[in-house]
Amino acid sequence: MAKAKLEYIWLDGYKPTQSLRSKTKIVSDFSGELADCEMWSFDGSSTEQAPGGSSDCLLKPVFIVPDPQRKNGYLVMCEVLNADGTPHESNGRATIEDDDNDFWFGFEQEYFLYSRETNKPLGFPAEGEPAPQGPYYCSVGANHAFGREIIEEHLDACLEAGLNVEGINAEVAPGQWEFQIFAKGAQQAGDQIWVARYLLERIGEKYGVWINWHCKPLGTDADWNGSGMHANFSNSTLRTAGKKEIYDTICEAFAPVVKEHIDVYGADNHLRLTGKHETQSIDQFSYGVSDRGASIRIPIATVERGWKGWLEDRRPNSAADPYKVAARIIKTVKSANVLQEA
Repeated sequence: MAKAKLEYIWLDGYKPTQSLRSKTKIVSDFSGELADCEMWSFDGSSTEQAPGGSSDCLLKPVFIVPDPQRKNGYLVMCEVLNADGTPHESNGRATIEDDDNDFWFGFEQEYFLYSRETNKPLGFPAEGEPAPQGPYYCSVGANHAFGREIIEEHLDACLEAGLNVEGINAEVAPGQWEFQIFAKGAQQAGDQIWVARYLLERIGEKYGVWINWHCKPLGTDADWNGSGMHANFSNSTLRTAGKKEIYDTICEAFAPVVKEHIDVYGADNHLRLTGKHETQSIDQFSYGVSDRGASIRIPIATVERGWKGWLEDRRPNSAADPYKVAARIIKTVKSANVLQEA
């Protein structure tokens, strides 16, 4: 049997925003199953995860898909553990309390494609600004859509890997795009977002383009929307509620914990959550039906289905860790359920 190439992927310890890391392990007679992926280790002193005098960190495989760009290859998402086998402090996945996968998540991942030559988004002139936002959203044509060959290759790669991508679209600025991923289970949703990000980064290498995940890369003075990672979520209560009052109870549970959510919704979010460009101010909380300027939007489809559906938290930004976002949302929703039952 041919030897297999296992690309072990993990998150480093950089703050306030973690980066992806990976390395290749060659194995023989590999079954393709997660259970046959062995624990591995790496030098944590080179990733801000351990001191030099005791640098071993462990990689625990938690998710595997075929690598669409490598013959006999697999992408293996890993949790980082300390040498004693306990979760590393940088391990957001280990904080998720969703053992029965009752929570479903759909993340809307926005990002910018940046040229290495100009250090600007694709479609921006070397000098000055492009035409104002408006014609770029869901656009087609060489004057409005920039980098389509990259995002199409990324879409194909994600589908070939078996990731549950539900769509893509051009966003409101030149070179800004979005993909959406849905999964039943918070950990699986996070795994898929991180692997999809990894594939996008790797494809960008081929084109000399880097992926800017920052939530407001064009600055606050520019009249451009930022980049978010809107978190659509539900659990069995939301999917079967049938009452507006239940939705009100759950939404209102988010109001006292604004800071706790913002703390894990991505760095520099104050630059994006200004109350403008379809956002609520970072220090305020609101919710409403079909309101894209609210902290949490109640989709009109939820109402039309008799208050059976999902909610959308619009505050997480494009560089946020989906594991940490999901963990915080689950904690808040569960607290609302307790209040509801009391």
